[in-house]
Order: sequence, then C-alpha cells, then structure tokens
Amino acid sequence: MLQPKKTKYKKKQKGRIRGNSKKGVSLSRGSYGIKSLGSSWISARQLEAARVAATRYMKREGKLWINIFPDKPATKKPQEVRMGKGKGPVEFWVAIVKPGRILFEIDGVDFPTAKEALRLAAQKLPIKMKFIYKKFNL
Repeated sequence: MLQPKKTKYKKKQKGRIRGNSKKGVSLSRGSYGIKSLGSSWISARQLEAARVAATRYMKREGKLWINIFPDKPATKKPQEVRMGKGKGPVEFWVAIVKPGRILFEIDGVDFPTAKEALRLAAQKLPIKMKFIYKKFNL
C-alpha cells in the first residue's frame, strides 16, 4: 500500500476540490493513459487495486506508471461516538484528483491490450475516466 514515509504534520484538514488540474495533464512517459473527468479522493487501496488489475491483464509485458501518490491522511472517528473530543485517528491515505489529471500511463504493449488494461484499472476507481493516447505518425 502506498503512503508517505514521513510527514510534517500527522493530520490534515479536509479542504475542497475546486477547478481543473494544472499539472499532469499530458502524457509524459507512456503512449497510452487514462485521464480523470471528475474530481475525487482516491485511496491507496483503490490505487493498488487498479494497478493490480492493469498489470494482471498485461501479463507483465510493457511498463505501467502511476502519476499520483496518496499523501493526504484521511481520519475517521469510531461509530457511535459523541460529537467533539477532537479529530479521529488516521484511517487511510488519499490522493486528491482534479479533472484532467492523468492517473496511469502504459507503454510497451499494443493498442487493444493497453485499452483493455486501462479500462479494467478505471473500473476500480471512483471517478469517470477517459482513455487517451499519443498521436502516432503512420
């Protein structure tokens, strides 16, 4: 599971997700990728499930890059606890995703394999995705 080794502060405020992504909006390493069409928190578990789904379909051919990292701690208070008494303990780590952000990139496989692998990965994530690819000069 992905999580930071060390953070300056143990807990963070929730915040709001506004606007579109400014960085990570074009393919940088791979020839194929999936781009987010919505905004959401993506947990480390969801990210790992998507990675496993894509690599299993590719049968360890090609290379997969993950362009986001879950570095925000998400806290939760136990059930049936009264209001107040501080913030709950850190339960899981999330990555903040805005519209337009490329989450996964793939290279070294053919078009149908890449499309299906990224479709399977996108099914594991809580937001709508769009398959994108580099324009090849044929």
